Amino acid sequence: MRAPVAAGPLSRFRILDLTRIRSGPTCVKQFADWGADVIRIEPPADASGYADRSGSDFQNLHRNKRSLTLDLKTEEGRGLLLRLVDGADALVENFRPGVMDRLGLGWEALHARNPALVMGSISGFGQTGPYASRPGFDQVAQGMGGLMSVTGLPGQGPVRAGIPVADLTAGMWCAMGVMAALLEREVTGEGRWVQTSLLQAQVAMLDFQAARWLIDGQVPGQAGNDHPTATPMGVYPASDGLMNIAVTGARMWRDFCAVIGRADLADHPDYAAPRDRLRNRPALNALIGAITATRTIAEWTEALLAASIPCGPINAVDQVFADPQVQAMGLVGEVEHPSRGPLKVLNQPVRMSGAEPVLRAPAPEAGEHSDELLAELGLSAAEIADLKERKIA
Repeated sequence: MRAPVAAGPLSRFRILDLTRIRSGPTCVKQFADWGADVIRIEPPADASGYADRSGSDFQNLHRNKRSLTLDLKTEEGRGLLLRLVDGADALVENFRPGVMDRLGLGWEALHARNPALVMGSISGFGQTGPYASRPGFDQVAQGMGGLMSVTGLPGQGPVRAGIPVADLTAGMWCAMGVMAALLEREVTGEGRWVQTSLLQAQVAMLDFQAARWLIDGQVPGQAGNDHPTATPMGVYPASDGLMNIAVTGARMWRDFCAVIGRADLADHPDYAAPRDRLRNRPALNALIGAITATRTIAEWTEALLAASIPCGPINAVDQVFADPQVQAMGLVGEVEHPSRGPLKVLNQPVRMSGAEPVLRAPAPEAGEHSDELLAELGLSAAEIADLKERKIA
């Protein structure tokens, strides 16, 4: 049965999902959670790379979709996809550049078929250029895109971030681009080809570290848990663990010195100005750490927040979801899985007045909605059975 589509902000859109692994599904998830009718196109024999479709990763990425199995290597399979294209608003894929063209499903072909269609493509290194044909992987993009060079302790050597930053941000950039193209289409009637890649996304996420090189000519290095350009801002010991403290600006620096009982430091020649604090950071951190180690995280948090100084504990993942603020923000949703029962999944981190993201269904089984989707295209029960018999659907 088709999951009822909530009347969300994107419920008027139909998205065809040809994505795999993580970056593409991250893009499509943004549409599925806000009410779009998302149709996931999969091969008849599951080649998604997930041994367990009921597993946590697959369920988190692919909720709120319908699944149609099609063998796109066959003319009939491609023909059925093209019939879906006729009524679709967007198609998202993350194959290696050239694959869609070889299938006869590249941008030129789809745009000729449905000029209003928006196509989103995510690759490892872009659709053109000397690396376009290379396979992409998140950690490779983290390395080539500079993130690993600024992550970790000084002198430690390159360190990958603990989450797939390139994959996730490529998906988000693509979703933003597809959304912009859909908005423009409402004026022009014409779709666009939206393209991004893991490398583009990772370089874009360098943000101020990139600006330090592009504008100031500085090559940023590893700063560990210290902020690269401001101090005191980093990890400090308390009597019962470690915590983050962030002090910026003259007012906050003076108030911080008062809170830790060292008002004299505010005007100390080694620490009074931001550049002095940065130059003498090792000594300053040692001095502050000796003081913060005398009280608990809770005690310091209360005292620092009373002075409007940002701070907080360093939570393990289980502690994150036990945090009352995280719970108040509704960052955990729930779907009902037919065999696993209620499953907790990450909810959308965006809220808007008068509309809520809806977690209406778990990730579908491969081809779970093939019959109904093919019937929507006008195929008879006998025709559908024939396609299944020949493993085209």
